[in-house]
Amino acid sequence: MFKPNYIISSFIATCLMKIEALTKEIESLPLTPMVLATLRETAALQSTYYSTKIEGNRLTKKEVEEVLFKGERLRGKERDEKEILGYYEALSWLENLALTKKHLDEKMIKKLHALIMGGGRKTVTPTAYRDGQNVIKDGATGRIVYLPPEAADVSSLIKELIQWINHAVETGVPIPLIAAIFHYQFATIHPYYDGNGRTARLITTFLLHRYGYDLKGIYSLDAYYADNLTDYYGSLSVGSHNYYMGRADEDITPWISYFCIGVEKSFEHVKAQALKASKKGSKDQSRTLRKLDARQRTVLTIFKDQEVVTSRDIATILRIKPRTARALAQQWVEDGFLKVASLSKKTRSYSLAQVYNCFD
Repeated sequence: MFKPNYIISSFIATCLMKIEALTKEIESLPLTPMVLATLRETAALQSTYYSTKIEGNRLTKKEVEEVLFKGERLRGKERDEKEILGYYEALSWLENLALTKKHLDEKMIKKLHALIMGGGRKTVTPTAYRDGQNVIKDGATGRIVYLPPEAADVSSLIKELIQWINHAVETGVPIPLIAAIFHYQFATIHPYYDGNGRTARLITTFLLHRYGYDLKGIYSLDAYYADNLTDYYGSLSVGSHNYYMGRADEDITPWISYFCIGVEKSFEHVKAQALKASKKGSKDQSRTLRKLDARQRTVLTIFKDQEVVTSRDIATILRIKPRTARALAQQWVEDGFLKVASLSKKTRSYSLAQVYNCFD
């Protein structure tokens, strides 16, 4: 049975108290719909850019923004573009899943990994764990940095990790600690040949969102990791380079300290952003906007620059076929997200329903 080796030092305890205080402060800030939509878009961009950059993605932040929100295609960088689209789709899916209050399970992990590797496809077949041994090597020297557990042990180790998470939640272990320990142990198990880091970081964020630390969806931890990769990988790489030679029992208190500092810094940054952008006395409509799915939130950003959209606009930003976009727009009219602005069949246009009209 998985039993992480760590202590809650006075430093970690102080960090946890600061995180709790920041969470309450940020959740109580009244944010206008426009500010909230902008901050959420920024957080998604930050997470996608930095998490893929950690793995060697070559796109600049501007290029990532063009790919995600403007439907641009980048010649010669198809692989990087695919990574961006896959991560963003996985992030959107997991964010919506957190709202359903479901607990983490293996099906979710396998579906998430498939989305990450799927290049933006919404329909994917969950990926099985690796069926052979993989070795983590230093790219410069070729030296073995870490030898993960054998493939035959992966499934049972993941099951034990999930069981521990559920028990830890039930017994009141602080959620940031649970998220930190999951991140470490998932990276240690290394259940896939590729995509382990992105999967670990996304599920870490899911756990925070799922159990009360979503902060209206406007923060990202990935910039903290990417800011100093030496510290990130150094904190993860404790103990033996072989899973079976002490790595599984290593004291991970230093990693938890590193992680908690990151959460605190990220929350401080979000607080500063929110305070700067919020309008005094404005009505907080974050609950209303949280009802929107990922595609609706993406389309919402178009309305910052124009009052109406067409199905062609929707098709472009969502990268879907025109026929699909027309059907989707009609469904959104029925759902109360959009309303018809022009009845012309050739140039039918749509505006936001009043409840979501956050750009007046």
